[in-house]
Amino acid sequence: MKNFILKLTDKLLNGGSISKDEALNLINLDIEKNSQEISILCEGANKIRKAFCGENFDLCTIMNAKSGKCPENCRYCAQSSHFKTASPVYSLVSKEEALNLAVAIEEEGAHKFSLVTSGRGLQDAGEVDKLTEIYEYLKKETSLHLCASHGLLTDGAALKLKEAGVVTYHHNLETSRDYYSEICTTHTFQDRVDTIISAKKAGLKICSGGIFGLGESREDRINMAFELKNLNVDSVPLNFLTPIAGTPMEDFIPLEPMEIIKTIAIYRFILPNIDIRFAGGRLQLGELEVLGINSGINSALTGNFLTTTGSTIASDIKMAKEAGFEIK
Repeated sequence: MKNFILKLTDKLLNGGSISKDEALNLINLDIEKNSQEISILCEGANKIRKAFCGENFDLCTIMNAKSGKCPENCRYCAQSSHFKTASPVYSLVSKEEALNLAVAIEEEGAHKFSLVTSGRGLQDAGEVDKLTEIYEYLKKETSLHLCASHGLLTDGAALKLKEAGVVTYHHNLETSRDYYSEICTTHTFQDRVDTIISAKKAGLKICSGGIFGLGESREDRINMAFELKNLNVDSVPLNFLTPIAGTPMEDFIPLEPMEIIKTIAIYRFILPNIDIRFAGGRLQLGELEVLGINSGINSALTGNFLTTTGSTIASDIKMAKEAGFEIK
């Protein structure tokens, strides 16, 4: 297996690509923390990242701009109205509240800022207008790269966001096409794909990834990676389930840290030139978080992540610099 990983690394560095069968061979490796195979895999992923993405590292932050009472039944989500959780409930924040947080995170060194709202998506013209007003205000008052995350999207809403100053639209696939109905039945996997297509049509960059540890198979993780590759997304946030009390997944056991590390590295092999982003649940890695960042990661979601707690901007800047990155 050592030679297999080395040959794959050379193949990628010389402009080749990894097949689904090759990726499945990698992810089905049962590897230990100090094994030679994991070291070679992580080193290979890091070489690929350096070759295709360089040494720059960017930090994005999000604001939970409308919380709770979501009609969708995503089984991992604290904000679904189908489940009883401790998640706060409030309507859309004001443009002043959004600006206050945006200015604070910009001063701390973050590069990107996104409003995230609960709900099925942007089908209400009034809410679209309120959001575009906020984004126009943020564009005027900050130098941040503006992102948006508002669920399912129509062509018209996507275009309005673009015109208001939004650069990137975030909409996760969450898992594979085959497994999606196991985590949500109020909308489909294709609905999510169609939203990405609408955002791309409007000229928006795409940030799309998923959550691991939802009960999916290793093959599901690989299938999602190839869906993202085929959609030609710009950034892939990798989240790892933090079970939340009150959701149907509250008793799920989080993935083993080495399974997380392996998954990160393989995503870099599949997506050599895409930003791969540390996102929610990465604190489960503990002391192995540094190994994760040296396994193909080149960006991070930082600060408080919606209904769970993340890392501080300062600590993430320190970690990235110690790993040899330049902060944009």
